[in-house]
Amino acid sequence: MSESMPGTPPEVFAPVEAPVSPPRAAEEVEFVQLLTPEGERVEHPEYSFDLDDEAIKGFYRDMTLVRRIDAEATALQRQGELGLWASLLGQEAAQIGSGRALNDKDMVFPTYREHGVAWCQGVDPLHLLGLFRGVDQGGWSPNDHNFQLYTIVIGAQTLHATGYAMGQQRDHAVGDPDNGEATIAYFGDGASSQGDVNEAFIWSSVFNAPVVFFCQNNQWAISEPIDRQTRIPLYQRAAGFGFPGVRVDGNDVLATYAVTQQALKRAREGSGPTLIEAYTYRMGAHTTSDDPTKYRLSEDLEHWKLKDPIERLHAYLTRHAGVGHDFFDQVDAEADKVAAELRAGCLAMPDPVLTDYFQHVYVDETPQLAEQRDQYVAYSASFEGEG
Repeated sequence: MSESMPGTPPEVFAPVEAPVSPPRAAEEVEFVQLLTPEGERVEHPEYSFDLDDEAIKGFYRDMTLVRRIDAEATALQRQGELGLWASLLGQEAAQIGSGRALNDKDMVFPTYREHGVAWCQGVDPLHLLGLFRGVDQGGWSPNDHNFQLYTIVIGAQTLHATGYAMGQQRDHAVGDPDNGEATIAYFGDGASSQGDVNEAFIWSSVFNAPVVFFCQNNQWAISEPIDRQTRIPLYQRAAGFGFPGVRVDGNDVLATYAVTQQALKRAREGSGPTLIEAYTYRMGAHTTSDDPTKYRLSEDLEHWKLKDPIERLHAYLTRHAGVGHDFFDQVDAEADKVAAELRAGCLAMPDPVLTDYFQHVYVDETPQLAEQRDQYVAYSASFEGEG
């Protein structure tokens, strides 16, 4: 119908202007960058990388080993040894750069894809596989590594992180930019549309909580592109909640480290939250149950391959730091060893005893839980001897 209803102003039915899509992969995007895709160091007026080339070599080792762990886990899933796997391929710099900026008191609240941050925090990669193999619900203690369990519910961890950060504040653990405590919460661009994330922004802003929100904008929320999530760059949302936001080249490990380091210091000193948007690209599928060829263009993927975070660091180390083949060969050999140990450990995992799960719900068993356990045991016993 082109006519308006009687008594209704015509402008009510005026065509709605289509949302403006964010830049595509081939277009220029403004962000903090300290290392170009060609491996050249560049300056930025507000951020700088103050570590030496030995530290950069350490970043290269981290990213290479984590990518190899990721590839092995993907292969294990394809071979039926894992039920699912969420790959981080292409996001290594965002995770290693931010993970290495943490101190030994900061607390991490991850999604289900932060394998690189887990590596930085000392979590055994085999523990990550236990969750996806279905033999446990997360095989590490958050207090041992300052790394909470993986969160499957999209965006829920941002509220958990905000509450934890408010606890740090009330424990008077905030006030020293270097030795104080802060919290960092990881989430993706799709999660930015969740109510939990926006509620976390409100609470953290109002209470000036020492939390860093680290959004890995990998361009795709499963099969939905970023222009279905926002009409403005994600980092600009922070201004509406009353705290700073910054966009960083998520494929530049040096810039990611520098930006996260500054945001964490700001949180630790008591200046409140920061939103970091790490602009990167999901090189692989959302998970191993996904087929990205059905919804994204191959030329975009090829373009982003030229911005590979590991290759740009390799270029810098060979051209400007004088690092020879021996170092890279040694890292590759270590990566193969880590992958072999991961595979062997995964295959050796014992099947879970399902009744054990009832023991880990409460400290003291409740009558209702005991009844449920007994019902399960009776039900399971009814199948014995069949077949």
